[in-house]
Amino acid sequence: MSLIIRSIEQFRPHHVELRQRLIRVFIALVVCSAIAYIFSENIARFFMVPLFDASPHLDRLVYTNLPEAFLSYLKLSLLIGVLASFPFMLFQLWMFISPGLRSNEKKFAVTVVFWATLLFATGAFFALYGVLPRMLIFFMSYASDSLEPLPKFGKYLTFVARTVLAFGLSFEIPFLMVMAGKAGFVEAKYFRSKRLYFYGAIVFMAFLLTAGDFMATGLLAIPLFFLYEAGIFLTAFFGKKVSAP
Repeated sequence: MSLIIRSIEQFRPHHVELRQRLIRVFIALVVCSAIAYIFSENIARFFMVPLFDASPHLDRLVYTNLPEAFLSYLKLSLLIGVLASFPFMLFQLWMFISPGLRSNEKKFAVTVVFWATLLFATGAFFALYGVLPRMLIFFMSYASDSLEPLPKFGKYLTFVARTVLAFGLSFEIPFLMVMAGKAGFVEAKYFRSKRLYFYGAIVFMAFLLTAGDFMATGLLAIPLFFLYEAGIFLTAFFGKKVSAP
């Protein structure tokens, strides 16, 4: 019993520090979300540009539930707030764990955060500027004199957010492969030998992330195949580099 009490007393300073940092993270999230809400109409209009470009005759969206517009702006502001405050969140996490890390572990942690963030941002930009416009052109091509598209405001923003997040997360595949190789869990030859199985898993994952949209599934799966091959190359390269004396 005394050992448990002693352990609690030793952890108490860390508990206080953790609580303070979580409060700072929460305040940063609220502030960033509040600022984003002020400009939420402009942000929403920015995300609507690809849709209007895909269908020049479309110049507005609709909402059918009275609270829909307000809730959509709120969710959009929260999402932007999370993204905007994410660097500050990482900084607070780093300040909490860094005192207990060795110098080589600190360098490794910085590398992990840098590449994970860069790959996520690359996937998000690829989705926003490369994939989304083509998807919207395809979907809006079904409009005709007898078929008028009336996209709902909330569902459209959800569609955009889901697509961007799906591509951002999926672009982490090479990073995860390299990390698994550096940790010694697998080697590059394993990824080569199981290539067809992983290709099938990629298609299935892309199908789930795009909510069963076949067009989006193809647009997501094809670059993931190339990223998987890049992951094999990088796993082999860094594996040889680590194993070298």
